[in-house]
Amino acid sequence: MSLSVTKDMTIEQILRTDIGIAEILTDAGMHCLGCVMAHGEDLEQACAVHGIDADALINAINDYLASK
Repeated sequence: MSLSVTKDMTIEQILRTDIGIAEILTDAGMHCLGCVMAHGEDLEQACAVHGIDADALINAINDYLASK
């Protein structure tokens, strides 16, 4: 069974899937992974705040997970 993430997951949930995703998120411009918003804001909301393409980021994360 391969893991995958979705845009409606919080940053915290995504990081619990695989801590290696932290590097993908920071490379994309999300440098506040430990902030309080990471616990309640979903990835799509965080991407909107940071001006990041949520679909492209989800694809990069799921490509990473599929390669494991």
